[in-house]
Amino acid sequence: MSRPSQPLSRERVLEAAIRVADRGGAEAITMRRVAQELGVEAMSLYHHVPNKDGLLDGVVDAVFAAIELPAPGGGDWRDAIRVRARSAREVLSRHSWALGLMDSRRNPGPATLRSHDAVLGVLRAAGFPLPLAAHAVSLIDSYTSGYVLQEENLPATTPADVDDVAGGILERLPPDQLPYLREMIVDHALGTDYDHTGEFAYGLDLILDALEDRRKQP
Repeated sequence: MSRPSQPLSRERVLEAAIRVADRGGAEAITMRRVAQELGVEAMSLYHHVPNKDGLLDGVVDAVFAAIELPAPGGGDWRDAIRVRARSAREVLSRHSWALGLMDSRRNPGPATLRSHDAVLGVLRAAGFPLPLAAHAVSLIDSYTSGYVLQEENLPATTPADVDDVAGGILERLPPDQLPYLREMIVDHALGTDYDHTGEFAYGLDLILDALEDRRKQP
């Protein structure tokens, strides 16, 4: 096996593990495959990560580190949370395999802890009682993760795709049946440059506005 062109480091090991997962999913992350990615023997990795669990903890923390933190205080809390949610969506769209790992780790790393603390800090500084802040974090994270998962499995990702898929469904609809679905396809999906990716911002705004209303309640 050829020697690596650069000295091994924890950062390089985690970057390699992420590349492996981007190609094959979380289940592809093994010490052997990551070592192959780096061109080293698997035993070399143990100088930088203790075991596979440590490797998984590390890649999850690296994904969290790539998500932009919300700016603390000084403005509308919703703007700060939008920044974080949009960044989380972008990062998780690139590494959707991480969705099943992010809440499963028992030893969260420093970037993971900073991310959670920053979001809670924005909410608490905005006057959210602690129980409502906890509800808000859960709701926003669930929405973001669920949207990424749905988006990953959609058969249409562009307006042209939408026209193709929706047109095919329309052709198969029974005549004079399912009028509301037909209306949605004809009047909304077809011929309007409908882009499903824009739904994320709309849904997020609904959630944030509802949380703001709840925050103002005595």
